[in-house]
Amino acid sequence: MAYWLAKTEPESYSYTDLERLGRDRWNGVKNFAALKHISKMVPGDLVFIYHTGKEKAIVGVAEVVTPAYQDPDETDERFILADVEPRYRLGRPVTLKEIKANPVFQEWELVHQSRLSVMPVTPEHWQLLHAMAKQ
Repeated sequence: MAYWLAKTEPESYSYTDLERLGRDRWNGVKNFAALKHISKMVPGDLVFIYHTGKEKAIVGVAEVVTPAYQDPDETDERFILADVEPRYRLGRPVTLKEIKANPVFQEWELVHQSRLSVMPVTPEHWQLLHAMAKQ
């Protein structure tokens, strides 16, 4: 199992929207580095859902339920997506400010590649972020 983080603008699509739908496509990604990460997702992988914009915080966890496949709404076959289902909200959101303040995260893409919308999360970061959400 691998761990990921996927960003979304909550005014357009939030974790609440995913909960309401129960399952949805994680689509709309155009950055090729982020698409490369989506291509590596497999069913059973877990994904932190990160709200951008004013929130700038990890708010919940989803599970990948399909392998990556071509986005049926795109003519360019390089644009892929994966289906995800909500699993749980974090005990409290973990903000970007908190993440940046912790030296453990200094090399993570979330801190130094702010435009990347999908990125891997190490198992160590996954556990630490969960611990931070319980504070």
